Amino acid sequence: MTVYGLHASHEQVPPGDLLDAVVHAERVGFTAAMCSDHFAPWSERQGQSGFAWAWLGAALQATGLPFGVVNAPGQRYHPAIVAQAIGTLGAMFPGRFWAALGSGEASNEHVIGERWPRKEVRNARLGECVEVIRRLLDGQEVSHDGLVTVDRARLWTLPDPVPPLLGAAVSEATARWCASWADGLITVNAAPETLRKMVSAYRDAGGRGPACLQVHLSWAPDEADAARIAHEQWRTNVFGPPVCWDLEMVEHFDAAAEHVPLERVAEVVNISSDLARHAEWLHGYAELGFDQIYLHHVGRRQGEFLDAFGAEVLPRLDVTRPATAVASDAEPAAVPDGGSPR
Repeated sequence: MTVYGLHASHEQVPPGDLLDAVVHAERVGFTAAMCSDHFAPWSERQGQSGFAWAWLGAALQATGLPFGVVNAPGQRYHPAIVAQAIGTLGAMFPGRFWAALGSGEASNEHVIGERWPRKEVRNARLGECVEVIRRLLDGQEVSHDGLVTVDRARLWTLPDPVPPLLGAAVSEATARWCASWADGLITVNAAPETLRKMVSAYRDAGGRGPACLQVHLSWAPDEADAARIAHEQWRTNVFGPPVCWDLEMVEHFDAAAEHVPLERVAEVVNISSDLARHAEWLHGYAELGFDQIYLHHVGRRQGEFLDAFGAEVLPRLDVTRPATAVASDAEPAAVPDGGSPR
């Protein structure tokens, strides 16, 4: 059985509307949710970028869903502040929160005015941040001098249980590295063989916990509308590394994507008006070994998509609720069917 959740895109939807969307998602049968954590959108056409951490408290209170967030500690965020945010949400909503940690993108991190490091430096910095965050969530006083500096930090509000820290990866090499420290893996949809290799790289290196997938999709009752939505909203998101890591401004992405054809967008977004086809795609991802799949409809309006998928797609899938979110050094407890893990 597989968890099917909603990905809440702060870059595209105002935070109040996004809150309504996750309440709606729970009502129609989604069993989990996650969100992005961006300072800027990828395009002027997306047009939003709410503060994820403020929104997460409201979303966890408004629903019974477990939530996750993808975060990049080390530049825009100091790891001690990330640890405090994780700890507070974990204390308020035990077993319902996880954070996936990655090395970040310049489009979000340049705002503080520091130089954007090389990828190997960003990975090393992330490794230091993970160690700092884990030690703080364990209740230790932490001092650290390296690519990040921490001076006698201690969290006075501690979560019980400790939320999991997942690794965010878009390459096999990063997936293997995440296996050395993460409580799970998250990546984005790609060709099936690429995704199979990602999961294998993580598991073969000893990776534990859930393998999670964020799926970009576009649906509308009319095929042409589904294609138009995908091309309008997501053509700035077709670029792989290092372009997606290193471009800084929204206008840079819009300029780079000016001549991107629909066919290129269809390589990274599942586009179809056929709900049965979407169900087939999602079932296929589960067959590749993903335990949790988060659906991101790239349109800015979420209601019609949620109603259609709740009525016609989720019933075709083997949907379950996730286990309680617990870091790997603790024993996870199952959430009773129909119950709330508040």
